[in-house]
Amino acid sequence: MRAMATAEKTLPYRPLAAPVDARVSETDINRRVLIMVGGFRLLLALALLSVALLPISPPILGARYPEVYMGVAYAYLVTAIFIAVLIRRGWASRSVAAIQLAVDITAITLAVHTSGGIGNGSAALLVMFVAVSGLSLPGKGPYFAAALAALALLLEQSLSFLQGVTHAADFLPAGVLGAIMLVLALATQPLMRRIEETEALARQRGIDLENLAQLNDYVLQNLRESIVVVDPEKRIRLINQSAADQLGAPDRRPGAQLEEISPALTQVLDDWRHNGPDARLDVPSFLAADGSTVINAHIAPLGSLADGSVLIFLEDASLLAEKVQQSKLAALGRLSASIAHEIRNPLGALSHAGQLLAESPGIGTQEQRFLDIIDTNSKRVSDIVENVLQLSRREPVHAETLYLGQWTANFVSEFVSTLELFEGQLSVAEGADGIRVRMDPGHLHQVAWNLCENALKYASEAAGGIAVEMRYGRLPQSHRPYLEILDHGAGIPEELQDTLFEPFATGRNGGHGLGLFICRELCESNGATLRYEPGETHGSVFRIVFADPNRWEVDR
Repeated sequence: MRAMATAEKTLPYRPLAAPVDARVSETDINRRVLIMVGGFRLLLALALLSVALLPISPPILGARYPEVYMGVAYAYLVTAIFIAVLIRRGWASRSVAAIQLAVDITAITLAVHTSGGIGNGSAALLVMFVAVSGLSLPGKGPYFAAALAALALLLEQSLSFLQGVTHAADFLPAGVLGAIMLVLALATQPLMRRIEETEALARQRGIDLENLAQLNDYVLQNLRESIVVVDPEKRIRLINQSAADQLGAPDRRPGAQLEEISPALTQVLDDWRHNGPDARLDVPSFLAADGSTVINAHIAPLGSLADGSVLIFLEDASLLAEKVQQSKLAALGRLSASIAHEIRNPLGALSHAGQLLAESPGIGTQEQRFLDIIDTNSKRVSDIVENVLQLSRREPVHAETLYLGQWTANFVSEFVSTLELFEGQLSVAEGADGIRVRMDPGHLHQVAWNLCENALKYASEAAGGIAVEMRYGRLPQSHRPYLEILDHGAGIPEELQDTLFEPFATGRNGGHGLGLFICRELCESNGATLRYEPGETHGSVFRIVFADPNRWEVDR
């Protein structure tokens, strides 16, 4: 998968969250306060009712009007349950807070009156509800609540005094409680504002972090570079879409074991950790999941530990190679024009003169050997010129749908009959039926012919009358169709493998280093790739990986 193709993919992007509105923060705080007070109210109502049911004489509360106190306790419990249900269902509004406060003041004032006045201490329960009102009521609401509670206590004390139940000295505790509630209401206002500001700031910071994480993820997923982060246990912590495509993991599963996604990259990482810093200057490489490209792995430790987390940049080696090839092709294109005129004409004259000289009657054995050398090398230079001119012309591709099984059978028959080979020197292994590829038939024929000729020529020099085999099928992971030409000769020396497809790079006697280069160029012009691999025991394997059929079938 090319990085450019990855960059063209656009991932869904959610709009960034808006800044926090203070009213949202207030609603959340109000809800939490009401939930807390609702729970306390339930416990208080149960406690007031339980005290009334205790078999104590005289009772702790409700001694003056036991029946009225019992009714108030039951009504308070039912109301507390009802309010708790409303809050549970999301009715955590300021109107609910005002209703709660009115119910609390009424119920506790009645409980105080039925228990004999303010002297029993139950009036102190109002302090808690008034203090909490400063966290749930807006504006001047807490002051109004404190004033209402203080007025209720003073009215209850006045009524009890007129009825002769309490004394004039009890007005002082009632006034003190009222003053305390007003002070608490005043003190909770700055606290409430600070809580609201802190809550809003915390929520805004959370949204900022979420937006930043979302932006980072969006940038990472749309980078042309392929990035993988692996922890010390070789679990994938982060992977972008480009890397997932190259590793054959389209679902991008963070937390998965790297070995499950890419055994080849796992081996590269193990070797990197085992070899130590001295060997880390080399850039390891491995074959992509689709088998069509070579991937360079640039590994950087995240920290000081060699066995810790690492950041891996995956680079498509074909991109760099393609740039180099383009510069070489440009140079070859300029060179081909001069070759046609500056080399071909004198070469033709030299070859013709050699032929005329060979017809002379006085040519001896030594002279004939020199003439053979002239003729052989003239033909070799002529082949080089022809190949370069063919490459520079770069005729347009006329792709067709081909069935590999039928095409290889016809090709082998033509190749064997043309070169008059013995039976079995070139064979086709049985492959899956119905494998289709899309490629220019002339280009595929030229590539296969060149590869088979090389296999017969060079492999047979080391192994005698050896057999060459053609195989076709689909790659296990990407399911892309491929065609292989295998031999069992001596193989290609390791020092030549890196420059195998470079123009004019050859280690063979008699070769001019353009055949494999032209083969690869023809494959790439058809959306295919040509790769070399050493044989399992010895010999060479040249594999043509064709274009993805899922793409060209849609584009037809």
